Amino acid sequence: MDLLRFALIGLGTGAIYALLGLGLVIIYRGSGVINFAHSGFALAGGYVAYEMQVERGAGAMVSLGLAVVVGALLGLVTQLVVLRPLRRASPLARVIATLGLLAILTELVLLRYGVTQVLTPSPLPTDPIDVVGDIRVGQYVFTLTAIAAVVTLLLVLTASRTRLGHAISAASENPRAASALGWSPDLLAALTWSLGGALAGLAGGLFPSITFGFIAPSSYAVLIIGALAAALMAQFQSYPLALLGGLIVGCAQSIVADLSNTTGLADSVPFVFIIVLLVLRGRGLPLRGSLTDRMPRVGTGRIRPWLVVVSSAVAVGLVAGVVSDDWLAPVTVTTTTALVGLSVVVLTGYAGQLSIAQFALAGVGAFAAGQLSADRGWGFLPALVAGILAAALVGFLFGLPALRTRGVNLAVVTFGLGFALFVLVFSRPEWSQAKPTDVSLLGLDLDPLDHPRRYAVMCVVALVLVGLLVANLRRGRAGRRLLAVRTNERAAAAIGVNVFEAKLYAFTLSAAIAGIGGVLLAFSYESVSFGSMFPTGASINVLVLSVIGGVGFVIGPLLTAIGTQGGLVSLLLPDNTTVGGVAAEGGFGQYIPILLAAILIITLVFNQDGAAGELEKAGHKMRKKAPADEAAPEPAHDVTLAKGERHTERVAPRTLEVTGLTQRFGGFTALDDVGLTVRPGEVLGLLGPNGAGKTTLIDCVSGNNRITAGRITWDGQDISRWAPHRRSRAGLSRSFQSLELFDDLTVRENLLAAAERRDRGAYLTDLLHPGRPELPPQVADAVAELELLPLLDIRCEDLSYGQRRLVAIARAVAGRPSVLLLDEPAAGLDERESAELGRLIRRLAVDWGMGVLLIEHDVALVLANADRVVVLDFGRKIAEGTPSEISADPAVRRAYLGEAPDDDVIVAPAEAAPIS
Repeated sequence: MDLLRFALIGLGTGAIYALLGLGLVIIYRGSGVINFAHSGFALAGGYVAYEMQVERGAGAMVSLGLAVVVGALLGLVTQLVVLRPLRRASPLARVIATLGLLAILTELVLLRYGVTQVLTPSPLPTDPIDVVGDIRVGQYVFTLTAIAAVVTLLLVLTASRTRLGHAISAASENPRAASALGWSPDLLAALTWSLGGALAGLAGGLFPSITFGFIAPSSYAVLIIGALAAALMAQFQSYPLALLGGLIVGCAQSIVADLSNTTGLADSVPFVFIIVLLVLRGRGLPLRGSLTDRMPRVGTGRIRPWLVVVSSAVAVGLVAGVVSDDWLAPVTVTTTTALVGLSVVVLTGYAGQLSIAQFALAGVGAFAAGQLSADRGWGFLPALVAGILAAALVGFLFGLPALRTRGVNLAVVTFGLGFALFVLVFSRPEWSQAKPTDVSLLGLDLDPLDHPRRYAVMCVVALVLVGLLVANLRRGRAGRRLLAVRTNERAAAAIGVNVFEAKLYAFTLSAAIAGIGGVLLAFSYESVSFGSMFPTGASINVLVLSVIGGVGFVIGPLLTAIGTQGGLVSLLLPDNTTVGGVAAEGGFGQYIPILLAAILIITLVFNQDGAAGELEKAGHKMRKKAPADEAAPEPAHDVTLAKGERHTERVAPRTLEVTGLTQRFGGFTALDDVGLTVRPGEVLGLLGPNGAGKTTLIDCVSGNNRITAGRITWDGQDISRWAPHRRSRAGLSRSFQSLELFDDLTVRENLLAAAERRDRGAYLTDLLHPGRPELPPQVADAVAELELLPLLDIRCEDLSYGQRRLVAIARAVAGRPSVLLLDEPAAGLDERESAELGRLIRRLAVDWGMGVLLIEHDVALVLANADRVVVLDFGRKIAEGTPSEISADPAVRRAYLGEAPDDDVIVAPAEAAPIS
């Protein structure tokens, strides 16, 4: 009976989760954005209802109605003022913007009402009613459940029986299709954000019903975890599943609270649901964007030794003997925050993965080191190493369920991870404090109380050293792999990068770096209070600072870490005092979090490259150079190749055979029993009208599609189930019809990323010595053939379309594959460039011994350069033979009649007749 009682009680909390989850689903369906500010909307609605009822004497229904209106207005303003200007930004940038909004709303409520609990009348009747036997449950439980069910029913009816609902459903599947039907995506986004915000305001106003009238900002903050769990159960699409998910999570949480007295265990139930859902589902949420979306620019990682030495010496000198003692604690806070910020640069800036738990991971390192020092008497250095390893291990373990999927799943998981660590570890009374016993290094006493200058100097040195490691990572092979993954996971896999391995490395390394910052911050205090030092909102703050500074630049966190609470900014602001390096109440310091969050949104809207990006642009203007002329000097062999040197080392001969290949998407058959063979030193042309299945065939052969039936063999070995990166490493490479270059990298770096060996040792050695790699001779040969020498040090995003097309071809051959799959390589090229491409393709086959599968709409190019030709029509092979045989084939004539005149399609040009 107790289980039933607590399950029924949990329905009230579940209904709140369901209302919030429904709002998340609506917003996602209309705009493709996961709104992490949703609990902030609920917080605002809840406190508006409190003020109207308690301080202004309004009735419960009036107060609740105003909470709904406030939530709707917040949603509308968010869409119009923040997200609409960010519609061309990356999906992750839009998610980060919602985190900034969450910070603003939370801080505004804290300024107005403080952190303590307040009592407000329940908006719903709380009288107990008899259910079964002696089980009595408050009436509010069933009322809340009924409200959530009615809202769900209205949403389902609207989605299924109204034009607006159909438009929103269409937009959730394909925003362009909805636009083509006459619905403005901006209007739909505004409507869904308003409706989602209204539901958040409703949930916030109803929330006191389940807390006996007691509310506090911290109690609202935890609601977003349960709401995310409900929305994930609904896959951010289904309203009934969001209702069911919210109720299940609420009931489970209540039952766990009854069964266990472990602090924080019940509060962690929604996080467990999130992890389980992601593991079982094994795929991520689709990110809605467009081809014009871009991530923040990434720096080059170039180290200027004289600048590093001079600036480091000046910083150490100032801290060691110039600044007053009042500066030492802020210096320590600033440098340790910057260290955690560098972990954000690695994970978000380099790898493109959004984590909202970096400060929590710093807390893991601090917790492990602090406990070992206090309880086991470990020295500072062993404790520091243990803390780093502990943070890296937790980062590795919690990265596994999110990194096997795509999208913003890592943000969802880490958002819950930070909260779970806080309630399960940092806030537990028996673990909440530790007192480090020995702070010395190599016999030098660094105790922050007795020798605060020494400790601050050590923090500065640690920041410099870790900054150098992160810069080295950017310039090395590992850094190019991470940037390739960040830009385009499919293209990264196509050049042999293990995407999962690279992302997991980034998350583990970033956690280790965060652990360094956490340990140094914790040991700067005589007694460590983990709950107050590593609160749940600190990870959002460090992300805000890193993005403002420039999340793709090593110097980014260094520029803005001074703005952290208790940092150097506390000494520079008027009417602001500090106590132990932490801003005291009152003064301008209390507005800093709001100011920083506002600056974050402005940065994302107007310049998501951050302050460091602006400094980079200013430096280029001063040197009167183009923005792309920033890479290392050209290797000498590039010059010799320009003078005519050629390399003809042949590739390993491999035969690719496709047998009975069938590919279905639902009820549509894209390929039906297709077979072909690509032999060493042979160019096999693949022709067919639009929609014939040519690109689908390449996607199947390269591993991007899991085939329905058939076999793909590599020298007789079945590779049908191999991952794309494994096929690439075996010697099977491809280009893409849509190019899919790594726009953050220069042309040279694109080619190096494809040509370099895939050893795991680079993940460690590059941190210390990335080297100065040169293009292999055969790659430089292709560069010279395609006349790309002048473009080597230009970022790909700054190239023309024709230049990008040639770079894509050069990158495809950079790894010296045995078989090369070219998907419409001549699209967008002029006649001269197409002729150069044809010569290169013949040289790849004849001189390099490479097998080439050439897909092209330029029939003349195919017939002029192919040894054999295969023709597809409606997914079936209708012809195979020499170019002259294909030109005369009646089936080919019929297939092309509706696409081009006979003399352009089925008559082979003179130069196509025998090819040597």
